[in-house]
Amino acid sequence: MDLGLEDRVYIVTGATRGLGNATAHALAADGAKVIITGRDERSATEAADALGPDVVGLAADNADPSAAQRLVDTARERFGRLDGILISVGGPAPGFLADNTDDQWQTAFETVFLGAVRLARTAAAALGEGGVIGFVLSGSVHEPIAGLTISNGLRPGLAGFAKSLADELGPRGIRVVGVLPARIDTDRVRELDALSGDAEAARTAHEARIPLRRYGTPEEFGKTAAFLLSPAASYLTGIMVPVDGGSRHGF
Repeated sequence: MDLGLEDRVYIVTGATRGLGNATAHALAADGAKVIITGRDERSATEAADALGPDVVGLAADNADPSAAQRLVDTARERFGRLDGILISVGGPAPGFLADNTDDQWQTAFETVFLGAVRLARTAAAALGEGGVIGFVLSGSVHEPIAGLTISNGLRPGLAGFAKSLADELGPRGIRVVGVLPARIDTDRVRELDALSGDAEAARTAHEARIPLRRYGTPEEFGKTAAFLLSPAASYLTGIMVPVDGGSRHGF
């Protein structure tokens, strides 16, 4: 299938590794031009170099109020247009109710929630018909995940924001989608498994509850996200797509 990505321009935040990086790779491999971000210049530049000549790396923190406009301006200056954005951030601090401090909640709100809202708002002002805004969320949108209390609090709110945005931007021909990873084999998930004290046993237990009986790969996530961002998905908006091997029990 031709996804129609040739020469289209996307921003992917948090893309020096993990799910964002896998998505940027899938986009670039199909002919798109991509701006990726990371927290420091060196990692962003190195990741961009590894992805190909049509990928630009920038240091940007989603919590920085100036970052969103700078990314949009860079896309236009370097590639002459903007067709979409995938808003991906690192997961907030793990913990249960008594573990997480006010500072951790505030930091997570600034990066995971408000930063995402600001990026979406800025992108929406720059996009035209056929544009797309994607959010990397979590299976916790539908079902809380034990030990990730902050994420459980913020991700469903972002899903609601994304759905509202889809209704608001639909008449302009701009789509909004969410992608909900579960146990994807990333550094973040390995770190969460290690919190149990026995990472291997934790992984085995999780895999036993996944219908496909394995963790997903970043590449599988990236290809799904690239499709949702592409013109091939032109009639999909306001949806939350689980990439979870069947882990979600509801329809």
